[in-house]
Amino acid sequence: MSDVKNSSGSCLCGTVKFAAQSGNSVGVCHCSMCRKWNGGPQMAVYCGDSVSFENEQSISVYKSSEWAERGFCKNCGSHLFYRLQGNQHMILAGAFNNNEYFIVENQYFIDDKPSFYRFENETVNLTGAETAEKMGLS
Repeated sequence: MSDVKNSSGSCLCGTVKFAAQSGNSVGVCHCSMCRKWNGGPQMAVYCGDSVSFENEQSISVYKSSEWAERGFCKNCGSHLFYRLQGNQHMILAGAFNNNEYFIVENQYFIDDKPSFYRFENETVNLTGAETAEKMGLS
């Protein structure tokens, strides 16, 4: 993780707010679940267990797999996070108040990426199998 900063953000309506320690590295996931949930690739920043939420009762959580769940605001529906077991959060990049310093550095499930979009910057590209291995899921 690059330089760690104190970061904050919220959902679209502002009901759910968060504070977290984050770097500036954005990971892009192209798996079918992320694309279905987001309407396109998921762009998220790893924040680990450093995340705290205000109005946590306004977060709805959907268990999307055996190892992870996704959180969103009950009021406006904004997607907020992807959370691995062990409370490891990936906060969606667009939810941060200041995301101008973010850099797309990694792409996951690159073998699932459809051909209708692409990112021009050079990134580390991992297949689904490589992603599972990196996350300890294989």
